[in-house]
Amino acid sequence: MEVLQAAAVVMEGGRIAWVGGQAEARHRYPRLEPIEVPGVLFPGFVDCHTHAIFGAPRLDDHQRRALGESYQTIAARGGGILQSVRDVRERPVEELEQLARQRLLTLRAHGSTTIEVKSGYGLDLETELKQLRVIRRLAETERLSLVPTFLGAHEVPPEFRSRRASYLRAVTEDMVPVVAREGLAAACDVFCEPGVFSVAESRTVLAAAQRHGLSLKLHADELEGSGGAELAVELEALSADHLAGVSGTGIQALAASHTVAVLLPATMSFLGRQRQAPARRLIEAGAAVALASDFNPGSSPTVGLPLVMSLAVSQLGMRHREALLAVTVNAAAALGMATDRGQIAPGFAADLVACAVADWREVAYWVGANLVTDVWTGGFACPRQTAPVSLAFNVQA
Repeated sequence: MEVLQAAAVVMEGGRIAWVGGQAEARHRYPRLEPIEVPGVLFPGFVDCHTHAIFGAPRLDDHQRRALGESYQTIAARGGGILQSVRDVRERPVEELEQLARQRLLTLRAHGSTTIEVKSGYGLDLETELKQLRVIRRLAETERLSLVPTFLGAHEVPPEFRSRRASYLRAVTEDMVPVVAREGLAAACDVFCEPGVFSVAESRTVLAAAQRHGLSLKLHADELEGSGGAELAVELEALSADHLAGVSGTGIQALAASHTVAVLLPATMSFLGRQRQAPARRLIEAGAAVALASDFNPGSSPTVGLPLVMSLAVSQLGMRHREALLAVTVNAAAALGMATDRGQIAPGFAADLVACAVADWREVAYWVGANLVTDVWTGGFACPRQTAPVSLAFNVQA
């Protein structure tokens, strides 16, 4: 990683054309009208794991955890993922789109220019497609790069509780082919966790996705170790995400592979968990480590990657340089976009973020502050967000 002083960036056709010193830029491009950017200019942040298409926040879950109930107990009593599933199934698509737009623009205002967005709050063909089509419409109408991921295997819906095998067939034989045929997702994900989907079930879903040309991602070893990281490596997935319970064998497998370890420290903090993913062991073993927000209504209503970077330094022991690479270069690799996003270099997408800091390390230092002043996506300046955007579920008609 290189830090340039008095630097200039030339953008052309949505790409970065040249990077160098300001004096040389004036000589090379005398006709260009420069834009002075105070502070520090970063590559646009890449949020490589979110669940941004949802309705109401899960406030009751939050309160019940404060009273001592576990994630698993809340889910067993009707809360958790299935509460959001009921909501999204019933919510009109127009409301879902409006809410998602508000929330994604908030993520962009905190510096995220490329955002992976999962389905997974439908768990039936119609609602999964509804979510993915919302993502596609927003990608077409907003200055954001959205990367859609199909997560039909997020949980087993109530109507299939006694028929797990039937639900797996619905995902692999009904949902995956339609999603792939309509080009609605770039990747397929599975929640591989004891009590959700086993390693064998996850392999079945991901193998079907692979046959239909989708890239693979995996919720792996989030709360308990189950071999999810090893499965991700076996199938050459783009990423294995969460990893708080990853085994030593899983760490070594990731280190010897191209699969990126995506860590989500805001999630474990919000859930009140003491154990975080072993970032230092992963890095020192040689694994590529990325960070993401896991923005979702139940376990991480986190809208800013700078906060995630701060947690990575303070809670995971990552260095400032490692945290920055984890939300740029490595996060882009977790989406299969390492040659296109995450760097200020010629040929890369002209996605840039300016922050009001004197030292680049401050972006991961000021906890919870939004230091972003300007955002460019594809070479275009995005409107500044001068007032708070509502994240709530009461939308205006």
